[in-house]
Amino acid sequence: MSKQETIQCAVFGASGYSGVELAWLLHNHPVFSLTYAFSSSAREKAEPISVLYPQLAGRCEQLLQPWHSDLLPQLAQQVRVVFLALPHEASAELAPQLIAAGLVVFDLSGAFRLGDPKTHLSAYGFQQPKLAKKVPYGLAEFTQFSGDEPMIAVPGCYPTAAGLALRPLMPLLAPHSTPIVNAVSGVAGAGRKAALHTSFCEVSLQAYGVATHRHQPEMAQSIGRDVVFVPHLGNFKRGILATIYAELAEGVNEHTIADALEATYANHPLVRLIATPPKLQQVVGTPYCDIYFKVHGAQLILSVAIDNLLKGAAAQALQLANQYHGLASATGLQPSPGAVV
Repeated sequence: MSKQETIQCAVFGASGYSGVELAWLLHNHPVFSLTYAFSSSAREKAEPISVLYPQLAGRCEQLLQPWHSDLLPQLAQQVRVVFLALPHEASAELAPQLIAAGLVVFDLSGAFRLGDPKTHLSAYGFQQPKLAKKVPYGLAEFTQFSGDEPMIAVPGCYPTAAGLALRPLMPLLAPHSTPIVNAVSGVAGAGRKAALHTSFCEVSLQAYGVATHRHQPEMAQSIGRDVVFVPHLGNFKRGILATIYAELAEGVNEHTIADALEATYANHPLVRLIATPPKLQQVVGTPYCDIYFKVHGAQLILSVAIDNLLKGAAAQALQLANQYHGLASATGLQPSPGAVV
């Protein structure tokens, strides 16, 4: 691919928090160009995205327009890459149509993350569409492409944090160890739609989805072992802080763990190994994942922080698109004061 070649893109669900972050990242990307931004809500007319997000006024005036299926032939002629920041069922319905039209799809929903259809049905409550090709699970630092994949499933936010922390260390855990993942997410993870339980006047730090959250089977699939997962909702806007506990195999020490993490992430600049427990403020508005670890007897304690809307959604989707098209993974993902929410 020529360095000067521009790759035209579209974002579906650009009115939501992850979608608008994607729109902003693409607007500033040196290679990708945002051609279309479609709303996931029932908007009747096109209007600049800055009407919905005034902080973008004068910086990004991309038109946010309603999607109609009769636009598909035009979209297929003008665009090469599509990002879906839609509800799970909407992505499941639309993605096969986009693939059939010859487009490459990066899906931020959970419609295609789980490899087992029965597990998917149990987690999401609807049948997973059958596709001609298996959809790769795109935890970016562990994903390589052949270049002919029609669609990539972008991981969920909690599984991204847990997977990046645990995957390099799985050979070092005791065979019987079941990792425990306690994680707190900001309110933006629930989406933009107004709801009583995510109102700042109602939110108090609390656990939810205990032993029932759909990200638990995704985490288990990612690391190849069952996990105990307890998510929490915090009364802050964005970010995820996860604390993970696991039992180490005999003979494993801090040096072994440090060597494994450093060997895994030496050439992955968006994962930072840090010497003190991370704070959310050091990752919010950035594409980074910060990982800290401590050994306590035979127990491993990991502390992980990401921005759920960026490394946990939009930035990882763009990181995968960079890799798919032969660009450096961090292209267009340097932190900026442009965080939208």
